Amino acid sequence: MSQLVFTSEELNSEHAYASLQSAGGQRMHGGFDRDGSYVPPRSLLREPAIRAWSDALRGRGGDLFDADASLLTGPRLPNPEQQKMLIRAGIDRPFWNGLTITGKIEGRGRVLAEMVFPDLQDIIVEDLAETALGHLNKGLLAAHGIDEGGQPDKGIGGHDVMWFVARDLTFGEDAYPDVEPPQNIARPEAGTRFMPEIGPAYEGMLSFLMNLLMIEFRAEIGFANTQEVLRTPDLFVDRREGALEASEFVERIRTDEEIHVRSLRLYLGELRELTLKTVDGGTVKGAVLIDRFWTGLVNWATEDQPRMAARAQFDVLKPIILAHADGPALLERFKALADLDLGDQQASKRASDRGRPSPSQVDG
Repeated sequence: MSQLVFTSEELNSEHAYASLQSAGGQRMHGGFDRDGSYVPPRSLLREPAIRAWSDALRGRGGDLFDADASLLTGPRLPNPEQQKMLIRAGIDRPFWNGLTITGKIEGRGRVLAEMVFPDLQDIIVEDLAETALGHLNKGLLAAHGIDEGGQPDKGIGGHDVMWFVARDLTFGEDAYPDVEPPQNIARPEAGTRFMPEIGPAYEGMLSFLMNLLMIEFRAEIGFANTQEVLRTPDLFVDRREGALEASEFVERIRTDEEIHVRSLRLYLGELRELTLKTVDGGTVKGAVLIDRFWTGLVNWATEDQPRMAARAQFDVLKPIILAHADGPALLERFKALADLDLGDQQASKRASDRGRPSPSQVDG
């Protein structure tokens, strides 16, 4: 039988790399095997553990949570064609800003290694000792967080630093002034109880995991779009080798993130098969709570949020485009390439005004 119980040290153990990942004197996590293939950090036993728990879940009649990035069909702005158009016109700072902001948002994910999460065993009837859920506070969430924000105390960068390296390979160092991430657009019903059957702390834990999975899906699409831009031959012609190397860094990040996605799908798959104790002394099947919250989250993430975010971003980009010598014509071309109608700017403002920052949301 496969091992199903692990220590935190085991779940954070590393391979014996043939070489370490570094660039410009900056050490980053992970490394390479003898064939030069990238090996994700903290995956020596974390990967086999995820496989073993997944097999055990299927053996009990369950499966990984049925969701992937394809469900996020909403518009993105700028989309790859709009981004390419801007760069060809010499408006490349938005892309630089995007790489910088992504790195800073990834860095926020380190909070996973620092937060104290409630013990789900307190409200789950079945024994969690041999499940992934039973290891959330025993190294799994910490490993996820360190992947995102690195180990600054050891001089080892995570995804945050990898994005900054990719940016500098593409543009050169200090190409533009620093920029901070914008506020998040939160669901209008933020703060509403969607799982009143369980205590608020446990509902927060479950909703956190589902929101984190949705963030990972959104990032997956964004990272693929970034690579498409970096690999376009007629862009960054003076730094083509740097842009291609930057794309490789993004590919390594995506390799790491695939572990995160499988882990989150596993946690939610396990939760759907378990029995939770309710505040009134009864029980409820995990699938009832998970499916209820997920349905609302998907509606928000595929319909409302993408359109609100796209319109808010358009309001930021419009004056930048119009400041170009050929601004009005460029703006019309930009709008023609959009995934949504950008004609009603009053609607854009109303949509943007309805958004509120969500202090509890973690991007990564």
